Amino acid sequence: MTKKISSKEKIIETASRLFQEQGYHATGLNQITKESGAPKGSLYYYFPDGKEQLASVAVNNTADNVAERIKNGLMEEDDPIKAIQTFIQQLASAFEEKDKRMGIPVAAVALETANTSEVIRTACVDAYDSWHNIFAAKLITAGYEENQAQESALVINALIEGAFINVIIRKDGEPLRQIAKYIPNILGDKAQY
Repeated sequence: MTKKISSKEKIIETASRLFQEQGYHATGLNQITKESGAPKGSLYYYFPDGKEQLASVAVNNTADNVAERIKNGLMEEDDPIKAIQTFIQQLASAFEEKDKRMGIPVAAVALETANTSEVIRTACVDAYDSWHNIFAAKLITAGYEENQAQESALVINALIEGAFINVIIRKDGEPLRQIAKYIPNILGDKAQY
C-alpha cells in the first residue's frame, strides 16, 4: 500500500526541488503551489510566514535527504578514502544518468539569501554542518584525530561543492571524478596533523 503524501509534504518536496534547480528569487509561490498540486490556501496555512519560512523548511528537507545519501554512500566501504572516493564517483554517475537539471543542494539559496535572511542563512549553515559532520565522523571512526578529521571534512565538502559548479555548467560528471582522485592526497597520513 502506498503512503499518501500530504499537501504539506508535496509543497516542501516541490519547493526543495525548485529552489535547488532555480534558486530562491526565481522560484515563486504560485509556481510551487501549481507544481505541487496542493490547494492554494494550504501554502499559507502550513507556512504562514510565507516564502522565507518555506525556503528554510525546504533547505532542512534537502539537507536531510543529502545527509542520508552521504551516510549511505560512506557505508559501502570501511576505508574512509575509498568510501569518500566511491561516494563522489556515485554523485558524478547520478548526475549523468538521472537529471542534469539537478542543482547544488542548497548553494543557490545560500548565495542568494545569506545577506538578506538570517532564517535561511542559519538553515544553510546547519545543512553544511550536518554534511561536514558525517564526513568527519567517518574519518574519526577510522582513527583520524578529531582536528584532522574536522579540517579534512571541510575541505572535502568544499571540493564537492566547487566541483558541482563545474559539473552543472559543463553538464558532465567528470569534475567530480577528478576531485575523487585527490582524496588520498587530502587525507594522507593520519598522523600528519
